Amino acid sequence: MLPTRSHRAAPRSSWLLATTSLAWLSGMAVGAQAQEAPAAGTVTLPTLAVEGQRGATDGYQAIRSGTAMRTDTPLRDTPQSISVVPREVLSDQAAVNLEQALRYVPGAGFAQGEGNRDTPVLRGQSTTADMFTDGVRDDTQYYRDLYNVDRVEVLKGSNAMIFGRGGGGGVINRVTLVPEWRANQSELRFTGGSFGLVRGVADTNYAINDSLALRLTGMYHQSDSYRDGVNYRRYGINPQIAYRIGDATTIRLSYENFRDERVADRGIPSFNGRPLSTGIRNFFGDPNQSPTHTNVNAVNLFAEHNFENGITLRNRFRYASYDKFYQNVFPGAVAANGRQVAISAYNNATQRDNLFNQTDMIARFSTGPVRHTLLAGMELGRQETTNLRQTGYFQAANGAFTATSINTSLGATRIAPSIRWRQSATDASNNGTTNVVSLYLQDQIELLPQLQLIAGLRYDYNEASVTNRRNGDRFSATDNSFSPRVGIVYRPIDPVSLYASYSVSYMPRAGEQLASLNLTNQALKPESFTNYEIGARWEINPRLTATAAIYQLERTNVAVTDPTDSTRLTLVNGTRTRGLEIGLQGRITENWSVFGGYANQNGEISSDQSASIRRGNNVPFLSNNVFSLWNRYDFRPTFGSYTPRIGAAVGVINQSGYYASTDNQVRIPGFTRVDAALFWDVTDRYQLQVNAENLFGAKYYPVANSNNNITPGAPFSLRFTVAARF
Repeated sequence: MLPTRSHRAAPRSSWLLATTSLAWLSGMAVGAQAQEAPAAGTVTLPTLAVEGQRGATDGYQAIRSGTAMRTDTPLRDTPQSISVVPREVLSDQAAVNLEQALRYVPGAGFAQGEGNRDTPVLRGQSTTADMFTDGVRDDTQYYRDLYNVDRVEVLKGSNAMIFGRGGGGGVINRVTLVPEWRANQSELRFTGGSFGLVRGVADTNYAINDSLALRLTGMYHQSDSYRDGVNYRRYGINPQIAYRIGDATTIRLSYENFRDERVADRGIPSFNGRPLSTGIRNFFGDPNQSPTHTNVNAVNLFAEHNFENGITLRNRFRYASYDKFYQNVFPGAVAANGRQVAISAYNNATQRDNLFNQTDMIARFSTGPVRHTLLAGMELGRQETTNLRQTGYFQAANGAFTATSINTSLGATRIAPSIRWRQSATDASNNGTTNVVSLYLQDQIELLPQLQLIAGLRYDYNEASVTNRRNGDRFSATDNSFSPRVGIVYRPIDPVSLYASYSVSYMPRAGEQLASLNLTNQALKPESFTNYEIGARWEINPRLTATAAIYQLERTNVAVTDPTDSTRLTLVNGTRTRGLEIGLQGRITENWSVFGGYANQNGEISSDQSASIRRGNNVPFLSNNVFSLWNRYDFRPTFGSYTPRIGAAVGVINQSGYYASTDNQVRIPGFTRVDAALFWDVTDRYQLQVNAENLFGAKYYPVANSNNNITPGAPFSLRFTVAARF
């Protein structure tokens, strides 16, 4: 629902009022007891201690998470760097996708993803698969929307103990909105802006009675782009039903249909080690022959029961069907004379069915003075994937469609060539199946009120097979992997917690998209990611939190061609990334909210991997220094009896340069970008909002995919939002 500050403050104010009133009444009772002895036959009641529990987020501040530990745990008791982007921050920044959501998250970046998929970069590791929805894997390559999302959790470091394979640098978890038992309320948001943006989101929550609640969220979005010929269209609908039996049992069922259609935009090429100097509108290739679309249908079932003995039994089930297609006509290298650029083309179709079931048992108990929160769980999964890739062939001089690339003048970047699509000798056409059985056990041990030990271990049986439909060859691999996590949390004083942790993740040879098995790699060990981390969390005041973390992440068992035998692979060390992350989120004052931080990260290639990927090269897509801070300040001017709520926000992102690939041949320059916003709560029900992106028109290149796929940043643009709640 619409996150107005007055609406959010009410629950906390009520809690404070109730607590203060009870404390005052208790003090009155104690005082009265001290003044006079109880009369005969009077029963003296024990003093009642009342403790309130805040929700997962409070304004810009994140407080607790049920994802990082799979138990409802305050972030201050979690031995891991976690950045949570609350719904209020997403709303204030007018963020609608993951790249926008991560802009102000310290230590989190983004790569281009060839213009057809989300590709976050966490601690130097780019990924297209480490995305989750409510803690369940959502790993097909596509662009996700935030229309039905309550918050985005960025869990940094190796995360296999909780999430299974992958998650080497971290994972992204979208926590969705759910039906609620409270006042029935609906919200409509309409946004229009630069480049023909039109977006509408509707969200309605309806509690039929104390047992049954419904929620329906829908979205439609379309726009053009500052890039020539590029456009976007997507829609989603997410109906949900929740049923509870008393206070102990809750069941939720939801369905989502989401579709994204756009032009696959792979940006501009480079020249002489830098992005080509060209207009930001210039599309190199043919946008009319570069469509991409994704259709997602997902069913989610959640059930939880709390037993009287303190045991909680929880089950999550998700079935998701993905239909993904993309085609692109895109740039390659610029000729040495700087006058022509190579153009190539291919398309790729993927169909995937995911079926996952997670069962958790959580028990809270004590052994003498030591308190435990024990998690035992099992995950079963099956993923079936069909993939087909085709190469685009251009017309050669003899009239036949045999050329896999053509050269075009840099003066005519957008072209409309005749292309025939068919498979080359190396294009994939395969079916793949992955079956997963996972068992995990974790104990959060409170040795002392201020000292906790967290120890967990996950076992994954991962069976993957890939069948080449072109020749019938079948490759398979079975991995039995153990993923430990050990952490310690110490609170020297109540507002401050210090932690240290060690964790390991792995990646099977089938790869993050489950299609990389072949004759030469099927017997190799999985890649491994080992994360060492120490950190601190300081609740400066009840609504403002500062965090800091220092880490080292090592990637090993990377498969490369053996320099002594080109027919076989050998395993080498991959990368080492070291960094410092500092975060700040919450309210400095009642009217001033902040979200952002600073990251200093250094990643390098750990060993020679090819003639161009040498030991000591920098990890691509990783800026050494990134500072970002979003500030919102609310004013309350008085005009007679009218006191409107008016807010203003300013965001600054300063990012140093980075390399576009592991060969370090092209360096992308750093930049500083300023964003701004204005807010006006016309009434309690109606809001107006204006967001300005790149306020001063900085020329910059925020993301890249390779040396010749570099995306120019958007120029100055505006978005106007009208929101109504009823």
